[in-house]
This record gives sequence, structure tokens and C-alpha cells, in this order.
Amino acid sequence: MSKKLKIGVVGCANIADRFVIPAIKELDDKFELVGIASRTALRADEFADKFETTAFYDYDSLLDAEELDAVYIPLPNSLHYEWIKKSLLKNLHVLVEKSMACSYDEVLELNEIAKEKKLALIENFQFRFHSQLQYIKNLVDSGKIGELRSVRSSFGFPPFPDSDNIRYKKDLGGGALLDAGAYTIKISQFFMGLDISVSSSSLFFDKEKGVDTWGSAYLKQDSGNLASQVSFGFDNYYQCNIELWGSRGKIYTNRIFTSPPGYKPTVELENSNAKESIELKEDHHFKNMLNYFYTTTMDEESIFSEYRANVNQARLISELSRMAK
Repeated sequence: MSKKLKIGVVGCANIADRFVIPAIKELDDKFELVGIASRTALRADEFADKFETTAFYDYDSLLDAEELDAVYIPLPNSLHYEWIKKSLLKNLHVLVEKSMACSYDEVLELNEIAKEKKLALIENFQFRFHSQLQYIKNLVDSGKIGELRSVRSSFGFPPFPDSDNIRYKKDLGGGALLDAGAYTIKISQFFMGLDISVSSSSLFFDKEKGVDTWGSAYLKQDSGNLASQVSFGFDNYYQCNIELWGSRGKIYTNRIFTSPPGYKPTVELENSNAKESIELKEDHHFKNMLNYFYTTTMDEESIFSEYRANVNQARLISELSRMAK
């Protein structure tokens, strides 16, 4: 029997509370929750009581726990670089919410440290681990829509009701690109490969908030003909979709990034002969993601594959931002 991965949680974000920590607790054959850290003692105590673990009243004290093997970091983007680096230097495997850091140089440095120490460093795009994504990929690979011609993806939502939302805070690494836009860039690589570049882009900056609130881009293969059109935003009609257009048909789904546990996604397959709506089985992509994190810590090939993907994602975000300016 493989040993349990002793994991700590750095921060008390909503996604940790609702999804990731409960999944860690359920996967008790693979994980042991060592503790949860917050800079607010009351918050740390609340989470520790809820999840029956130890409260740590600052992040450093959790990283210093002798038995720790790994950490999950759901902090605001601007804090990722500091706490990923500290964790790696403590020889801890890291699972971090997207985006990994706020600049390409920071992401590159973090992955070089992880590579030197052969530690897992995974940027959490949980949609990667939902079975609907592989189902769609299998449809494309089977030739159901002929030869793939283009990828279109949109992810955006109406303005947040709380003006104090961290996504609106420049100093916390807010903005639509590092949040919603990152998803559309990530999924473009899944279907087109890593060898792509941003050909054109646009970002709208809200002067009052000091962050970008919506944008779009055109990504193209460097050594091929496939292209991806992506759109994203915080000031938009809700969209969460991907459309794969081929020479003989198309595939579409409208909950590609946010299919929660218990939800049955629907994939629309259309060609010249018929249009079919396919209801898929529900899945638990948070558990799938944690299972992948667990196995990756013991698989050098997967570890190095994640480094390449992390750096490539940061490069494309940097290109999009630079080109828009």
C-alpha cells in the first residue's frame, strides 16, 4: 500500500472550503490533512473545526510542520509566487490555484526550482480532469466532425455583486485574463498542442478598478493551420463553452469549465446527417484532480510534463497581455 500524502492547505478560500478540502478528506486512502493555515486566527479555527484538523495561525508555521509532504495553495494570485517558492524550498509538492503567478518570469523561476528538486508543481485547472473533456477529445480523434478546423471558447460572467471582490484588486493579481481568460488559453492547448502563439489580442482595462475586465485573442499553431478564438470577461453575459468546428461537423458544450460534482453535462454533436444531444455521466473532477496530483508526486515523467505546460501557459498569457498593450 502506498503511503498517504500529508498535505496542508495554505489559505481559506471558498473553493477550498466547498470542494477541495472535502475531496481531500474523502480520499483518506491517499491523503492525510495535516492542517489549514490562515492569517486570521478565527478563520483558521473555523476551518480546522469544520474539517477536523489542526489550525495554523500563519502560513510559515504550516510549512514548518515536520510531517508535511505537500501543500494546496488557494490564495489570491499575487501571493502565489511567494508561497509556492517557500513551499518548494521546503521540499514540498505544490498544487496551486490558477493562475500560477502574475508574470512569466515568476512562473519560469518557480518551475526551475521545482525541476531542480523534482517536486510536483501543478496549476489547478480542474476542468482538465472532468471526463467530459476526454469524451470530447475522443469524438474529435474518431473523426466524427472530420478534420478539426478551429477551436472557439468563451468564459465570462456578469459583474460581481461585491465591489471588494479580489478579482477587482490589482494588488492581489486580479483581472479577467489571469482568471477567466486563463481557462480559455489552457483548453486551446489541449486541442492544438503547446506549439502555439498569440497572433492578436484585445483587453479592456477598467480605469476605476485598475484591472482588465474583458478581452479576447486569436491563437494559432506555429507549425500548423489550426487556430483558436477565445473570449473572456467579468462584465459579460454568462458563457462557459467550447465549440470545435470540423470539416464535416461540430461539437459544442456549454459547461466545459464549471461542471460541478453531481452535474450531467450535455454535449451537442452536429453534422450534415443529424444533430444529437449526448448526456454524459456526472463526474467529480476535484477528486480526479487530487488523484492525479497524488500519482504525479511519484511519477517523474508527469512532473516534467507539468513544468512544460506551466511555462507554456504563462508564456501565452504574457503574449496576450503584451500584444493587447
